Amino acid sequence: MSFDPNVLLASFAVGGAGFVCFAYGKKQGRVPQMLAGVALLAYPYFVSNLWLMFGIAALVLGALWLAVRLGW
Repeated sequence: MSFDPNVLLASFAVGGAGFVCFAYGKKQGRVPQMLAGVALLAYPYFVSNLWLMFGIAALVLGALWLAVRLGW
């Protein structure tokens, strides 16, 4: 894990969004939101590139949007 302040701030932001997504999914009983939340919480530990971190977050949230639009 990098100690670059920008990467730390981005990992807190992505992790915070993941926590909110997971908590919402757990409260509503929605599996796609819980899975996306776990993914957003976990992957910042392994990615130290700022742009890659935001790119992966966009892909996870895009996949969540698509899953919800398809009726999951």
